[in-house]
Amino acid sequence: MTLQQLSSVKQWHLAHPLHPMEQQVWDGFLAVWVAGWTGLPAAWLMHSAGVLMLCGLLVVLPGLYVRLRKHLHRKGALRCDWLASAAPQRR
Repeated sequence: MTLQQLSSVKQWHLAHPLHPMEQQVWDGFLAVWVAGWTGLPAAWLMHSAGVLMLCGLLVVLPGLYVRLRKHLHRKGALRCDWLASAAPQRR
């Protein structure tokens, strides 16, 4: 996910305070995303393949979460109102 997409979902959650648990989950995914990006250079400098792979996973985790939510929304198993804000922005 791009920084703009992450920001758009965060802004949607702030504009819709009736979903506090979803907002907290999303804040957790943002923290994981930032941890992944900040850990990548350190893992690369330490030549630690395991940590490098973990940080890479943390970077893509929010995107995987959005895909899972989209899949569950399409099946009708879960309603997800913020999916439109996670869509790629067209220029």
